[in-house]
Amino acid sequence: MFALQYDAVAQSAYPARTIRIIVPTASGGGNDMVARLIAQGLSERLGRQVIAENRPGAGTIIGTELVAKSPADGYTLLMAPAAFVTVPLTNKKAPYDAVRDFAPITQAASLPSLVVVHPSVPATSVKEMIALAKAKPGQILFGSAGLGTQPHLSMELFASMANLRMIHVPYKGSSPGLVDLLAGQLAIMAANMPQTIPYVRAGRLRALGVTTASRVAAAPEIPTIAESGLPGYESVQWFGLLAPAGTPREIIARLHKESIAILRMPENIARLAADGAEVTTSSPEEFAAFIRAENAKWAKVVKAAGIQPE
Repeated sequence: MFALQYDAVAQSAYPARTIRIIVPTASGGGNDMVARLIAQGLSERLGRQVIAENRPGAGTIIGTELVAKSPADGYTLLMAPAAFVTVPLTNKKAPYDAVRDFAPITQAASLPSLVVVHPSVPATSVKEMIALAKAKPGQILFGSAGLGTQPHLSMELFASMANLRMIHVPYKGSSPGLVDLLAGQLAIMAANMPQTIPYVRAGRLRALGVTTASRVAAAPEIPTIAESGLPGYESVQWFGLLAPAGTPREIIARLHKESIAILRMPENIARLAADGAEVTTSSPEEFAAFIRAENAKWAKVVKAAGIQPE
């Protein structure tokens, strides 16, 4: 009885000190943007400092491992990108399990990507690109932000569904790949919309389609990959808030309540929309189910592509 009372008192006092939201990617990206927005809002609503701390490296593994091995007390959280699920599927040294080692709080936002080609590529639609790649098996080069990243697996899903054989050229981040795509050294690439849309608008790249299931309000003229020639295709860059496994349910519930309130504020919805992102809140249970579904989906893509975990 005393122990139960003690736990209730301890949890009611939460938070008693600074909370860290670990961002396993470099500053400036969509994951970082969402983490800082939530951190600012939580600081105001919880009455304690909440900071977003970038810990990039090893394809998001460094920051993710830090959280997985932190005490399950609600003071060290993770703002995870989609690579949270896909990296362990392609890196056998990944020191965490996306399903087992974390307690989901809420999905936060999603960011559409564009499949883009260099203007010299003789394809103006997904159907034409598929026909071109089939006519040149093993000759089409596509770039990505690195092995196992969402841009990489988005293209592997494209190739798998269309029964294509293309050559993957991994980079350390999307930006170096886009540089080579703009120079015509690559034919095709998937990258997030904020990165690519300026080049599409300037005529330096051609958009074949968005990777989401429906068209995006920021660029309604661009069709989806699914409607443009590959029915059923969908690949979304998402971001979500998690805590170490074993974090008390009361703490998860409070962080969930406050985080979704922050994300659903009209000014924050507008702020994210300006960068091409959409608020996608969920319950902890819904987010857990989503992570399991993503794990199963991308495991099949990795197997179909013949990717051997390094």
